[in-house]
Amino acid sequence: MKNKKEREQRNMKLVTVLIPEAHLNGLDDLVRTKMYASRSCVIRNAVRDLLKRELYFNNTRTNTKE
Repeated sequence: MKNKKEREQRNMKLVTVLIPEAHLNGLDDLVRTKMYASRSCVIRNAVRDLLKRELYFNNTRTNTKE
């Protein structure tokens, strides 16, 4: 039986992005201070939070106008 981490990794896709060096330095600072385990963890959390905020906000705003 596979553990949770192995199941999650199996469902992930590789995405390549270009970001400004200043943003990359910020990601490295978060990893260096042990707030996150890796750059990938920082980016996954940021994308998750963005999607939650934007999709929730947009769905709530759309649903309240009807």
